Amino acid sequence: FDTQSNEQSTWVRIPQNQNIYGLTFMGDMIFEKPLGRSRTPMAIIPYVAAGTFNDRENQNQENRLKVGADAKLSIGNSMNLDVTVNPDFSQVEVDDQVTNLSRFEVGLPEKRQFFIDNNDLFADFGGARDANPFFSRRIGIAKDTAGNTIENPILGGVRLSGKLNPKFRLGFFNIHTQKDEANEIPAFNNTMLALQHVVFARSNIGFYFINRVAFGSDDFITREERFNRVLGVDYNLISVDNLWNGRFYLHRSFQPDVSGKDLSTGASLNYNSRFYGGFTDWAYIGENFRSDLGFIRRDDIVKGTTGFSRTFWPENSYFNNHRFQVVAQQIWSPSLDMQLTDYTFRGSWEARFRDQSQAEVQWRSQYTYLFDSFDPTGSDGIELPAGSDYYYNTIRLGYGSDRRRIFSFRGQSTIGDFFNGQRLSIEAGATVRIQPKAFLSMQVNYDQITLPEPYSSADIWLIVPRIEITFSRSLFWSTLIQYSNQRDNLGINTRLQWRFAPLSDLFLVYTDNYYVDTFSPKVRSINLKVTYWLNI
Repeated sequence: FDTQSNEQSTWVRIPQNQNIYGLTFMGDMIFEKPLGRSRTPMAIIPYVAAGTFNDRENQNQENRLKVGADAKLSIGNSMNLDVTVNPDFSQVEVDDQVTNLSRFEVGLPEKRQFFIDNNDLFADFGGARDANPFFSRRIGIAKDTAGNTIENPILGGVRLSGKLNPKFRLGFFNIHTQKDEANEIPAFNNTMLALQHVVFARSNIGFYFINRVAFGSDDFITREERFNRVLGVDYNLISVDNLWNGRFYLHRSFQPDVSGKDLSTGASLNYNSRFYGGFTDWAYIGENFRSDLGFIRRDDIVKGTTGFSRTFWPENSYFNNHRFQVVAQQIWSPSLDMQLTDYTFRGSWEARFRDQSQAEVQWRSQYTYLFDSFDPTGSDGIELPAGSDYYYNTIRLGYGSDRRRIFSFRGQSTIGDFFNGQRLSIEAGATVRIQPKAFLSMQVNYDQITLPEPYSSADIWLIVPRIEITFSRSLFWSTLIQYSNQRDNLGINTRLQWRFAPLSDLFLVYTDNYYVDTFSPKVRSINLKVTYWLNI
C-alpha cells in the first residue's frame, strides 16, 4: 500500500471492485519440500484475578478473588483444542453504548477472546441480520428477576475447531454456566456442532446442531426453559470469479410443547461486477422458531429485500468512483394473512474521492405497523398505541475525510419524519493518530425527537471520548468514557496493561458508572488480573 500515491499492488490480479483483503483471489504457496508435521505444542494459561465491587445504589460491596485457567492444544497442523475453567473476562473492554431508536434489541459485537477464535465457523449460519441461530454473546449473560441483563458466570468449557483436511472444517464446543438461584437462573449446558465442506470450486455446505439444556428441577425453571435445540443446513454459493455469491438455508428449532411454524429458511443471491451490482434476499421465520443462543430480532415474518447499483469509474476526475443504489424491502406477517407490516425504499449516491474522502446522500421512505405500543424516544413516556401505522420520509447527508491523515473526521445528519413526529440526528466523530504513541478519538451523537402532545419529545445525547496510549512495547493504557442520557449512564473504563513476558499480562482495570440526571454513583469496580502463558 502506497498511501501517498493511493496505489495498491497485489501479488495476483484482483479485480478493482473486489475485496483486496479477502481470500478469494489469493495465490497458492508451493514449497520445494513438504513442511512435515509440527510437534504437538500445548499451552496452559493460568490466571489470578482480585477485585472489589461496589453497588452503591443497592449498598452492596464485596471483594472477589478468582482463579482459573485456559489451555490450548494443537492437534496436527490444523486443529486446535481450547479448554477454559472458571474463565474471567474482567480485562475485556466494556461494550460500546449506542443510541437505540428502534423497537428491537441491538446486537453488540463479541469481545471475549475464547469466543472470537474461529468464530466464523459457528456464527456464519442463517441470515446475519434477522435469523442468526448462534450469537456467542448469549452465553454468560442472562436476565434477573426484574428483567435486567446480568452476568451469568461460566464454569468451564471446551472448544475443538479447525480443518480436518483442506476441504472439511469441524467446530464443536460445550460450555456450562453457573446456577444463580437468587436471580432464578438455572445452570445451562450449551453445545454446538458445526461442519463445513467445500463443494464444486469454492462453494460449501454447512451443517450445525445446537443443544441448550437446563440442569436441575427447581420450581423457577419453566417447562419451555428445559431445553432448546436447533438443527440446520446452509449452502453457500461462491463463484470462481466471485461475481456471484449467495446463501440458501433451512433451520428448525425444537422445544417443549411446540409443533409447527418452527422453521427459519431463506435465500439470497448477490452479483458484483466492476460497473453493476444487485442482490435479492428473502427470509421466513415462523412464529414458533426459537434459538436461545441466537440473535433473532423478530419472528412471524416473511421478508424480502432487493437492490441494484451502478458504479462509475471516471478518468481525470476528482472521483475515484461513485455509485447510485436503490433498495426496496418489505416485511409481511404470515399469521395475519400476509399483512404488510413494514416497508423501506431508499435511494442513495455514494462517492469516493481521489484523496480517499467519502460522501453520501440518501433518501428513505418507510412504513411501520406497530404490533405493540412503543415510545420512539425510549424515555418512558406515553407510548404510541398498538395497531397504529405510520408513513415517514427522511434524508441523510454524510461526509468522511481522508483517514490516512493524522487528523481525520466524519459526520452525517438525518432529518425528516419519525413516526407521528419529526427527527433531527447529527453524528460526528474525529480521530488523532500520533504514531506510534497515541490514538485519540471523540464521537458525538445527537438525536432530537419531536412528537405532538401528549407524547414525549426528547433530546438524546451520546458522547464517547477514547484515549489509547502506548508507553513502550510492553506497557499500554486505554480509557473509554461514555455518556448516554438515554441509558441514564456516565461510564468510565480505564485499563493499564503490562506485558511482562511473551503472551503474559498484568491488567489493572477501573470501572465507574453514574446516573447522568442526578450525577449520583451507581456501580464501581477495581480489578487486578495476572495471566501467564506456559508452553509445555
